[in-house]
Amino acid sequence: MQGKSLGAAGAGLVVFVCFLIAAVEGYDIQAFGVAAPKMIPELGLNPAQQGWAGSAAMIGLVVGAFAGGWLADRYGRKPVLLGSVAAFGLFSLLTATAHSYEALLWARLATGLGFGGAMPNLIAVAVEISRPERRAATVSAMFCGMPAGGATSALIARLAGDSLEWRTIFIAGGVVPLLLLPVIFLLLPETRPPHDPAADRHLGRALFAERRAAPTVLIWAAFMMTLVVLYLALNWLPTLVVDKGHPPSEGFMAAMVFNVAGAAGSILVGAVADKLGWRWPLAIVYVALAAAMAGLAASNAPMAIFVLSGAAGFLVMGAQFSLYAVAPMLYPIHLRAAGAGAAIAVGRLGSIGGPLIAGELRNAGASPGEVFLSMAPVALTAAVLLVALGRAAKPHQA
Repeated sequence: MQGKSLGAAGAGLVVFVCFLIAAVEGYDIQAFGVAAPKMIPELGLNPAQQGWAGSAAMIGLVVGAFAGGWLADRYGRKPVLLGSVAAFGLFSLLTATAHSYEALLWARLATGLGFGGAMPNLIAVAVEISRPERRAATVSAMFCGMPAGGATSALIARLAGDSLEWRTIFIAGGVVPLLLLPVIFLLLPETRPPHDPAADRHLGRALFAERRAAPTVLIWAAFMMTLVVLYLALNWLPTLVVDKGHPPSEGFMAAMVFNVAGAAGSILVGAVADKLGWRWPLAIVYVALAAAMAGLAASNAPMAIFVLSGAAGFLVMGAQFSLYAVAPMLYPIHLRAAGAGAAIAVGRLGSIGGPLIAGELRNAGASPGEVFLSMAPVALTAAVLLVALGRAAKPHQA
């Protein structure tokens, strides 16, 4: 079924199903940061090991995004989504059984394979069911499920308090995706364009031929810079707040505010990008993000930390999910999922690097404020990249 044949109600239902998939991904990704204050001492991990464990899912996501996008353009979005959701549900359950650093590392790596397979398909579905003037808003509405799921993870931890066993967080994150499988099977249509035997499906040419090399490299770099900031916050925000001298409940609260505001930011920034174009609005968002991270570095009052955590979530998630709408439109229609998957996969080097940077900085004796401050120049670099991408992408946007 082609996206253009769906009515408004049908398109809304598809967005809702994909929102649920994104929500369970967001829950599990945030679950690591929420579980860390109890998980790390129980497993005896040092800061560097925490950084690697936090990045393992992102390493798997890189592989999964390349494979998931490539497979979806050949065999369809729906079967790849079903397999991906089943994978991250099962391996989230396996995370809950980990009793050593090595077991935790491998479980998170395998969970990331499922994440990666799902994400380019969600992007392709959103682009293919939406009108051109609503693409950024549709993708953002779908992906605001990720911060909503992350906020749910943080809220559960905050409400349960010290009585919550960290393994329970991952058990819930594994059961819910498996329950979603029949919903996906019954309600999600296949949106892949009809097979064209004459279409050039060579991924290398799709990414770099016909003057697409510059937009490809720039969007990859923008993804990387954004995800360094986002995944450092997702994996380390509760821990860094606790290390500033606050109780774990305030760390969970900061994570919850970060995600709730991120959901709002993903909708509002996407709407602005559709109305005004994405180039300058997103560049301004990144400059504001740099200011928010510098503010987190300097603040110690709980209310200031909560407000600035919310501002950072609003800005970084709004920018990231708007980029998801930009990426597939740089490539031929029959390679949209593969092009988006490549951008996600290469960009995820940033999501691997973010938690590692925090771990290495803390291991070297950096204060929590210095870790936050290190993200300000990363956000400013992303602003410059967006300005350059806006110039380079004009001939290629559909």
